[in-house]
Amino acid sequence: MKRSKIILALLALTTSVCFSQRASLKKANKLFEQRAYVEAAKMYQQLKPSQEVLQNLGDSYFYNSQMRQARTPYSALYTNYKDSLPKEFYFKYAHALLGAKDIEKADEIMGEYLGYAVDTKKFIENLNKIVPYMYEITRMSQSARSGDFGIGFYGDKVVFASLRNSENPHYGWNDQPYLDLFEARVSSKKELIDIKPFSEEINSKTHESNAVFTKDGKTMYFSRTNHERVPVGDEMVATVKLYRAERIDSIWTNITELPFCSDQFSTQHPALNHDDSRLYFSSDRPGGFGSFDIYYVDLIADSFGQVVHLDNTINTAHREQFPFVDSENTLYFASDGHQGMGSLDIFMSKNYNGNYSKPLNLGESINSELDDFGYIIKETSSTGYFSSNRSGYDNLYAFVRKNNERQFTVEGDVRDKHTKNILPGTTVTLFDENGISVGQMVVGDDARYVFNTKPNKTYTIEGYRDFYIPTTATFTTNDDGKIVFGIELEIESYDDAEEIVVTKDDGYIYIELENIYFDFNKWDILPQAAKTLDVLVNLLKKYPRMEIQLGAHTDSRASDLYNLTLSNNRARAALEYLVENGINRHRLRSKGFGERVPLVDCGDNCTEDEHAINRRCEFLILK
Repeated sequence: MKRSKIILALLALTTSVCFSQRASLKKANKLFEQRAYVEAAKMYQQLKPSQEVLQNLGDSYFYNSQMRQARTPYSALYTNYKDSLPKEFYFKYAHALLGAKDIEKADEIMGEYLGYAVDTKKFIENLNKIVPYMYEITRMSQSARSGDFGIGFYGDKVVFASLRNSENPHYGWNDQPYLDLFEARVSSKKELIDIKPFSEEINSKTHESNAVFTKDGKTMYFSRTNHERVPVGDEMVATVKLYRAERIDSIWTNITELPFCSDQFSTQHPALNHDDSRLYFSSDRPGGFGSFDIYYVDLIADSFGQVVHLDNTINTAHREQFPFVDSENTLYFASDGHQGMGSLDIFMSKNYNGNYSKPLNLGESINSELDDFGYIIKETSSTGYFSSNRSGYDNLYAFVRKNNERQFTVEGDVRDKHTKNILPGTTVTLFDENGISVGQMVVGDDARYVFNTKPNKTYTIEGYRDFYIPTTATFTTNDDGKIVFGIELEIESYDDAEEIVVTKDDGYIYIELENIYFDFNKWDILPQAAKTLDVLVNLLKKYPRMEIQLGAHTDSRASDLYNLTLSNNRARAALEYLVENGINRHRLRSKGFGERVPLVDCGDNCTEDEHAINRRCEFLILK
C-alpha cells in the first residue's frame, strides 16, 4: 500500500522540479523533508551516492512501497556503511528484500535486526498447515493501476477510496491525485460496476478514505486529512482525523470531527463492531508502542468513552492498522510488526472473554510479499474483500474463504530452565516414533513453536540452542477432538548444569580444568595431563553436541615463532588424545597462541609464578 494511505500524514504540496537545472543535495533534501518522495527520488538519482543520498533515496522508494526500487540503494548503503547505520535501517532493508522476493538475504538482515535467526520459508510452510482458512482471490478492477483501497460494506453496495478523480490536485508524496470516496456495486464476476463518486458533501479537496457505516446506514465514520499543515516536532504536517456524518433525507450532513482526534497525531481507519457499540481505529498518538497502533472507544449514545490502547499481544513497535471486527469479535488487522511475508500482512486474533489471542497470519493464499490490508468479510457467505499493492499499485480484491483441512498441532514455547525467560532463536525439532525429523523451526521473538501432527501417533519434540543442553519431551496424539497439545520446553545452559563450565568476563564460556603440563620443549601427553583430558572426554560424551576449542599458551621465554610452534603442537596433541578416546574430530578445534595472549602481562620481567600462570591450556566452548 502506498505510504500515503498508510500514514496519511498528508501534505498539500505542489512543488515541481525542473530537472534541466543541476540537481543538488540541498534541493533533494528539501523535497524529501516536504515528503515529495517521487520528485526527491528523481533528484537523488542524479547525485553522487553518499551515505545520505543512498539513505534518502532508499527511503523515498520505501515510503511509497516501491520495495524493489528501494533494495538497490539500501544494498549499497549496507555494503559501504554498515557500521554507521541505525538499527531501524535493518528492518526497512529486510522488508525491501522481501518485497523483491530475496527471502534468503531478507532473513539474514532481519536476523541482524532481531538478534536471532529467521526462516521465512519454514514459517510459511508451517503456517500453511495451521491456518483455519484458504482464500481464492479475484482482482475487482480490470486495470492493475486502479489506485483503489480501503473498501467497506454499504448496504448492497460498497464504498472505497480511490485516485480516480483526475481533476483533483496531485499529492507530492506519490505524485497521484488526492483520494476521494466512491461507491459501486459488485457484479457476479466480482468486478466493480456502476462506479460513481460517493457524496459531494463528504468528498473535499483533501484526502478521504476508509468509510464504515452503522447497520441502519444512517451514520458513517471516515478518515479525512487536515486542509492545513501544522508544526509537529520539526515538521509541518497535515494529520489525519476521523469524522462522523449523518444521513438525513438521503443527504450526508452534520459532519463533525471526533473529539479524540488532534492536529498533533493521526487517527484513521475506523471499524465498527457487530452491534455498533465500539469503534476501532489506528493511530500514532503518544503512548503507543511505535508507529501506528490499534485502539478503540466505546460508543455511548452520542458520546464516546475513553480511548483504549490494545496491549502488546496485538500492537508492536511497527505498524498495526486497518482493523475489522466480525460478529464473534474476532479482530482482523494489517501489520508489518508480526512475522509475515513482507510489508503489511493480514492477521486475525480471536477474542476470549475480552482478551485477544496471539495474532495468526492468514497465510500465503491471501498475503503477498508487498502490502495486504483492509480485510472485511461477510461470515454468512464466507466472502469478502481486501486491498493489496502486489501488482505495484493499490487494488481491491474479492475473496472466497474456504476451510483448511483440520490438522492436529503441537505448540508451546521455549524457556530457560532456571530464569524462565523465553529463548528466541532456539531450534525446535519434531521427531516421529522412528526418530525421523518431521518438522523443524527456529522460534521467533515470542519463542513459540507450532507443528502439524497426525492423530494416534507418538512424537518427540526437542529444543536446542548453542551453549544449552538439548531437551526433549514425548507426547501421544489422539482423535477425540483435542487438536492442540501445549508443551513448554525448558532447556538448561551448560554453565547452569555443570560446575566446571563458567562464563568469564570476556563473555565466552569455558570448561575449567586443572592445567595440563608438558615436559620442556615437548608435547607428549603425560599421565597427569591424561587424567585432566579424561574429564573432558567424559563431558563431551555426556553432551554429544558440544563443540570446543583447545587453546595452548606458552610463557614468553624463547622467541615468538618458537612459542607459537610449540603451542600449536601441544594443542594438536591434546586434540588427538580426545579423538583417540572416542570424540569426533569434527567437534574439536585446536589453536596455539604462543606467548601472545598472556594472563599476566609482565613482559620481560616475569617471575617464575607469572610464567607458570601464562603457561596453560584453555578449553573454550564453541557451541
